[in-house]
Amino acid sequence: MDIKQRQLIKKYLDLVLHSWRLISFCLLLGITLGLGYYFYIPKIFQSTALLSYESQQINPAKMDPEQGRRRLQESLATLQELVTSRNSLEKVIQQFSLYEEARQKLPIEDVIEMMRKNIDIKPYSKGDVFSVSFQGADPQKVVRVTNALAALFIEENMKYREERATETSRYTENELAMSKQVLDAKEQQMRDYKLKYFNEMPEQRQSNLAQLQTLIEQNQGIQTSIQDLERTKVLALEQARMQQQLAALGLQSSSPSVQPAHPETDGERLQRLRTYLAQLLGKYTEMHPEVRRTKQQIAQLEAKGVRATASSLQQSGNTSNRASIAAQLESQRLQAQIKQIDLNIEQLRQSQAAIPAQMAQYQKWIDAAPVREAEWNILTRDYNELRRHYDQLVANNLQAQSAENLERNQKGSKFKIVDSARVSEKPFKPNFLKILLVAVIGSLGISVGSILVLDFIDTSFKDVGELEEFIGVPVVCAIPFIEKESETRRDKRIFYLSVVAIGSYALVLALAFAVLWTRGLIIV
Repeated sequence: MDIKQRQLIKKYLDLVLHSWRLISFCLLLGITLGLGYYFYIPKIFQSTALLSYESQQINPAKMDPEQGRRRLQESLATLQELVTSRNSLEKVIQQFSLYEEARQKLPIEDVIEMMRKNIDIKPYSKGDVFSVSFQGADPQKVVRVTNALAALFIEENMKYREERATETSRYTENELAMSKQVLDAKEQQMRDYKLKYFNEMPEQRQSNLAQLQTLIEQNQGIQTSIQDLERTKVLALEQARMQQQLAALGLQSSSPSVQPAHPETDGERLQRLRTYLAQLLGKYTEMHPEVRRTKQQIAQLEAKGVRATASSLQQSGNTSNRASIAAQLESQRLQAQIKQIDLNIEQLRQSQAAIPAQMAQYQKWIDAAPVREAEWNILTRDYNELRRHYDQLVANNLQAQSAENLERNQKGSKFKIVDSARVSEKPFKPNFLKILLVAVIGSLGISVGSILVLDFIDTSFKDVGELEEFIGVPVVCAIPFIEKESETRRDKRIFYLSVVAIGSYALVLALAFAVLWTRGLIIV
């Protein structure tokens, strides 16, 4: 630090010390004015009620802490708007006769806005707790209004939650009814389509293929049966022709004009059956009924053997008649069998005639399956989404009904007054220490600023350096100011009087502070 800077600092310090009377007077005057301002402005008292958020006793849906805290903040913001609404605050103002003078001069909207500024709703950072505060001039009214606001908070919360639960339940019921109507129409459309094209649906394709294969095998079986019956019919016709020939021979032998023929012996019959079997084997297989029957007759004759020759010529006539009757009976039996075979063949042909139409129908169903599958996919494209939306609405409706029942039974989430408002003994505003500090700082600033401004305005030279710098010529010598004895005595009297006056003023001010503080008029 150079000499000029030190001289400048010394200059201002001397200037301030020289003006101690002005600084002291301004300081005491500022404190006095601050005290007067403290008594002039009305005292504002504040009361606070502490409320807590109690989660619902029965929770139909699980909720994480973050979601619960977020819901608390949303509910608190909504309830704050409800509590500080015009209707609510106007009722409170009329109930407790608040702002009577302001209501006579200002419209009710301005009064309500004034009251909103005096209400403070502040949530705490930790826990589900928040406070409701109100400011006013009358501490008794402030307490009653604060408790009324807290009660109004609880009342509005119950009404708001019940109304919201009821509205939610009605909304979900309406949405559920609309969704059910759309879903029922969609299901009815799907049901009608499925009933109309049931046999052509993709899930029936395998069954249709199996039925078609069964019809093909059935057709082949009927064709085989018809062929077997036709072969049997041919054999029966041949047997009937042979029996007719035998019957004709029997009739001729029994006639008186014809000599009786030699009857057929067992050996001759065996030989004839063997010849007939050889003819059958040339046409049919061994599994043919006629082949098997002929083999059975041959076996019986071979087991029986040839025991005796034919009877005498006297008995031949009787034997011939019996053979003729037997041949006629056998012929009649074969004719009946042929008719039965014809009837069976006709029935089989009728059954076979219906099979191609059935096969064509099944083939048509099989060919239409891909088309029905594409149409079904288009028809059911949004069904799953509609079904999922309907199930979600069902769940939401159940939750909404549970929430509505909880709110009606007052078992839902609610607010509870933890600490009710109390009468405040200390005013919230004004703050005496702040006013005093502002008065001290302001008075010191005004006094020091005035000194500096006066020094800046004063154009006289205070020291030799200023004179040399101004005239540009060095000063050889300086004559100090010589005071007279009378002037010295006068300065001392003025100094003593100033000290006494300022000290007395300060003492009186201190005594006033003490008296006012002991009487409770000044609250620190």
